[in-house]
Amino acid sequence: MRRKRSLILAAVATVAALTTAWIALPASAASVTASLRTVSDWGSGWQDEVTISNGGTSALTSWKVEFDLPAGGSVGSFWETDMTVSSSHRTFTNRAWNGAIPVGGSVTFGFVGAGPQPVNCKLNGAPCGTGATAPTVAPTTRVPTVAPTTKAPTTAPTTPAATVPTTVPTTKAPTVPAAGPTLPFTVTNRTGRTEPVFLYVLGVNLDTGKLGYVDASGAFTPWTGGGAVPVPAPDVAIPGPANGQSTTIKVLKNISGRIYFSFGKKLDFRITTDGLVQPAPWAGGDPNRDILFDWSEFTLNGSGLFLNSSQVDMFAIPHEVSVTGGSGVVTKTGDLVANGRQKVIDAVRANPDFAKSVVTRSDGTVLRVLAPGKAADAGLMSATYLDSYITSAWNAYTSKNLTVVPFGDRPEVRYTGRTSGNVINFTDTSGRTVASFTKPSTANVWGCDGALGAPNDQVVGPIARTLCAALWRTTLGRIDTQPGGTAADFYTGGPANPYAKSIHSNMADGKAYAFAFDDVQNQESLVHDGDPRAAGITLTAF
Repeated sequence: MRRKRSLILAAVATVAALTTAWIALPASAASVTASLRTVSDWGSGWQDEVTISNGGTSALTSWKVEFDLPAGGSVGSFWETDMTVSSSHRTFTNRAWNGAIPVGGSVTFGFVGAGPQPVNCKLNGAPCGTGATAPTVAPTTRVPTVAPTTKAPTTAPTTPAATVPTTVPTTKAPTVPAAGPTLPFTVTNRTGRTEPVFLYVLGVNLDTGKLGYVDASGAFTPWTGGGAVPVPAPDVAIPGPANGQSTTIKVLKNISGRIYFSFGKKLDFRITTDGLVQPAPWAGGDPNRDILFDWSEFTLNGSGLFLNSSQVDMFAIPHEVSVTGGSGVVTKTGDLVANGRQKVIDAVRANPDFAKSVVTRSDGTVLRVLAPGKAADAGLMSATYLDSYITSAWNAYTSKNLTVVPFGDRPEVRYTGRTSGNVINFTDTSGRTVASFTKPSTANVWGCDGALGAPNDQVVGPIARTLCAALWRTTLGRIDTQPGGTAADFYTGGPANPYAKSIHSNMADGKAYAFAFDDVQNQESLVHDGDPRAAGITLTAF
C-alpha cells in the first residue's frame, strides 16, 4: 500500500514529467536501430532506456552504444549493460547473455542520471543519426515544483505492506463517521501560538492528472493562467484554527498532494505555463523564507488514505497525523516528546558542521531546520560532507560481499554486491549481473537521487532504496546484509548525522520521514487506513 501512495505522491511534482516520447535513432543504412526513451524525469534526475532493434537480415553478435554527457550530466545506476567512463563519454556494451540479437529481436538496457540528457549517440561505431524523428507522443514539460517528500519507489515495497505501520499507536474513536464522497480533515491548533493560521490543500486530481487546489468544501479546481515568468497564484488560503481550536475541511477521493499550514502570514505560490511553483525557503530569493510553515502529504484513493508528516526537506512545525477507520480504530504518528522541537534544534546546533542549517528569523523565531541536502544547496554546510564515508563504505566491498535482501516478505530474493573500481555490481542467485551503481556523491545520498536514483522496477529500484537508506543511517560498510540492523544501530557510525538522528529520537514512537526512503525497515511517520472515515492533523506545542 505504501508503494501506491508514494508513486501517487510523486505525481504532485512529476505529473507532467513522465515523458513517453520515443526518439528513433537510425544507426546506419542497415535496419538496426537504437531508440532512446525517457521513462521519467523528476526534476533532479531522470531514467532513460535504450532499445536496440535488429530489423536487418543477419543476427547481431554484440553491440555497443556510446554518447556524450553535456557539462553537469551524470549517469549513476545502470542495468542489462556494462558501462565505461572516459571524461564525459559513456560507453555501454552488452553483457554475456544479451549481446546476440536475432533478426526481428531487440534488447533493452537502462540507466538513471542527472543533469542534461545524452547527446552524440553511436551504435556499433556508426552515428545513430544527426536528427531525431518527430516524437510519436509530444513530450510534456516538467512542472517547476519542489520535489515530493517521498520518492517514487519500486513496484514492490521493501518491507511487507501493512495496513498500519507497526508500533504506531492506535485508539478507538467514540463515534465513527459515516462513509461519504469526501473525507473530513480536522486541523487542530495546540501550539500555544497567537498568530493566525492559514491552510492550503494542493495537489493532483488522479482522475484527470490536473494540478490544482481544494477548497474547504472539498471541491477541486485546476490551476489556470500563468506565464513564462511565474505570476502570483490566486489566493486559495483556507482560514485555519486559532490556538485551542479546530478547523475541518473536506477532500474528495482521488486527490494526492500536500496540506500546508503557515503562521502569521499567507504563503506565496506562483504559477507558470507549466504548473505551480511551491515554496522552497532554502532557495535564494524565495518569498516564503521568512514565513513559519510546514506541510503533510497525503493520497486519498481506492486503497484508502495514506497520510504522513514530512521532514525530508526541513523540520519546522511539529505535528501529529491521524486517521480514523471504519472500525473505529484511530491510528496516529508524528507526535514529539516533550520539548522535542527544541531538542532537535539544540542537537543540530551543537554540531558545527550542521549548525548553520538552523534558520532563525530576525525576531528570534526559529523557522526551520533544513535537511542536510537543502542546507548544502543553500551553502550552509559542506557539499562534500559524506564523501570520505561514502568512499570507505564503497571500498569495503572490494574484499567482501554486500548482500541486499530488499523485500522483507521475500527473503529468497537476494543480491550480492562487489565493488570494482568505483562501481558496485550486483548479481542474483544465478550469478547474473542485474544492477550496477557508480559511487554516489554526498548530494546523491542526501537526495537518494542521481547515482542512487531508483527506477520503478523490481530489481534496480529496491537495491537503490536499500543502499541510500544504509548510507543515510551510516550502516553501509558496517553491516553487510542490508537492510540491516535496528534503530539502535542507525546513525552510530561516522560521520555524524544529527538531523535524522535527533528527529527520530525525539519522536514519541521513533517514526519520521527524515529522508526520502525512510520507509525502508518501516521507520516512516505514516498512517494508512483502507476505509478512512476521518483524518486529523494536530499542530502541537512549541
